[in-house]
Amino acid sequence: MKHGGDILSYQHLYDGQIIDFSSNINPLGYPKILDTIIPEVLGSLTAYPDIHYRVLRTAISEYLGCQPDEVLVGNGSMEILEHFCREAQRIVVCIPCFIEYIERAQIYRKKVKKIRLPDGFRCSTALFGNELQRGDVVILGNPNNPTGLRIAEDELLELQQLAEEQQAFLLLDEAFFEFCVEDYDSVRLLHGKENICVIRAATKFFGLPGIRLGYAYATQAIAEQYAASALPWRINAIADAAGRAIFRETAYIECSKALIREQRHEMFSELQKIDSIKVFPTHTNFILIKLLYTTEDELFQQLLRHGLLIRKASSFEGVDRSYIRLAVKDQKSNRKLIETLNRCV
Repeated sequence: MKHGGDILSYQHLYDGQIIDFSSNINPLGYPKILDTIIPEVLGSLTAYPDIHYRVLRTAISEYLGCQPDEVLVGNGSMEILEHFCREAQRIVVCIPCFIEYIERAQIYRKKVKKIRLPDGFRCSTALFGNELQRGDVVILGNPNNPTGLRIAEDELLELQQLAEEQQAFLLLDEAFFEFCVEDYDSVRLLHGKENICVIRAATKFFGLPGIRLGYAYATQAIAEQYAASALPWRINAIADAAGRAIFRETAYIECSKALIREQRHEMFSELQKIDSIKVFPTHTNFILIKLLYTTEDELFQQLLRHGLLIRKASSFEGVDRSYIRLAVKDQKSNRKLIETLNRCV
């Protein structure tokens, strides 16, 4: 199981609607303003979108708290990530991590330095020691996937400084940022630093994996370098129009944050009551679990028979077949999962 969300591959094994805990998408779905906006866009599909995405980048800049010329846009966050993998001399990651950090680097024949996270999966500056080299791109999930943990603010500042001293570049993947406990905003914290890029996306929080809209903050010089090598018209007209609207939907944003905050607390508390699993702390909308008496494959099959799809975690290098990852969803779905887990493990 390389990625979550692949319901179609397993639908034949369950006669009914599968509840997908393998994919960490906002349980509220997309902002409903798009029900009005998307039909209106259809008439413009006979024309190219703005090749510079000026209105879109302005909307994103207002949301991020930066300038439009400091915004990068891509066909999903993967396009932006791939750019930096292509430009790097070497990629540095902490494992376990999102598998694409490693695979994108390998596609471009880049060396990958893997640093294993300690027990508890906390990322710290001490892990990097003398490991960084000039030309490295350090890719870190913030929060990390599959562990769900954010980098502490003081550690992030130290990491940026260390990378700067070693003439390395720090790439933060913040695809799950809005789901997290509210502490610091790395765009504001690191604004103006010349060796960082912060990637986010409409995929997870805004419930829009299908439109493929990624965006990022970096200095103007980095943004211009990216735009010069990126594909023209890489954002389609529907994604462009959606992006102009969703970042201003403050009621949706606040409601989504409140829902995840409440359900994360309840789900984590209930999972901790199950003696046969170890539940790891999380800052976001998914939870990493170690199975003490069974394997991911056995539990996967058991839960699928009840219409529940979970994420087997062994495809994340650094964890074995005793780990699973669960998305935080709506209360009804979460409670069904907890009840079923109590019977299965």
